[in-house]
Amino acid sequence: MRGDGANWAPGDHILWRYRGNGDGRQVHICRPVTVVQDTGELLAVWMASGTECVKPVLADGTQVHAEPLATRYTRPRTTVRSRWFGSGVLKLARPGDPWSVWLFWDRGWVFRNWYVNLEEPRTRWAGGVDSQDHFLDISVHPDRSWEWLDEDEFAEAQRVGLMDPATAGRVRKAGLAAVEVIRAWGAPFRDGWEHWRPDPRWTVPVLPDDWDRTPARTPS
Repeated sequence: MRGDGANWAPGDHILWRYRGNGDGRQVHICRPVTVVQDTGELLAVWMASGTECVKPVLADGTQVHAEPLATRYTRPRTTVRSRWFGSGVLKLARPGDPWSVWLFWDRGWVFRNWYVNLEEPRTRWAGGVDSQDHFLDISVHPDRSWEWLDEDEFAEAQRVGLMDPATAGRVRKAGLAAVEVIRAWGAPFRDGWEHWRPDPRWTVPVLPDDWDRTPARTPS
C-alpha cells in the first residue's frame, strides 16, 4: 500500500530512493520509475533507459567505483544528476524483504541476469519508496547459477565503520535467506518476469526538483 493508504496504479510515476550509509538521513540515490504492479505481495517498477537520476560521486567529481577501495568510503562525497544510459531495469520488491530483485537485459531484449540487491526493507511514502543499500549483492544467471558480488565493498564498509557487526550479521543472514529462495527457484525467479515488456505508451518519468524531500514515512 502507498504511504497514504492507497496502492499505486500501473503507469504511475514514483521515486525509488536510497539514503546514504553512515547517519542514514540524506538521500544520495534517487531514480524516477514507473509502476508496473503494486499489490500486497509485490511492488514492481520499471526504470527506463535515459531516466534522469541522482547518484553519489566524490566531491572532486570522481566516480565512486573509480576510487580505490581503501578510500572509496572515506573521501568526501556529493551528488550529481545523470542519465541512466544502459538498458532499462525492472525492479521487484516484496514487502518486508531485506532485498529487491532487479532484472537486466542486453540490446534486443536478450535477458542477461537477475540481481539481488541486499538492502533495508523499503519504507513507503506517498511519492515512492526509501531504503538503504547494504553493499552485498548476488547475481543470478539464466542457468540458475549464482554468485556473491561486492564482498570486498561489504568488508570495507565494516572496516571504516559504515556498518556495525550486528548489522553486517543481519545482512549476511538476509543474503543466505535469498540464496535459499534462489536454490528453491521461488518467487520472483520462477514467475517469468524475464519475458515482461514495458507498455510502449509509457513516458520516461521526470526527476523532480525536490527529489530529496523528507516525507512522513509509513512502514510497509
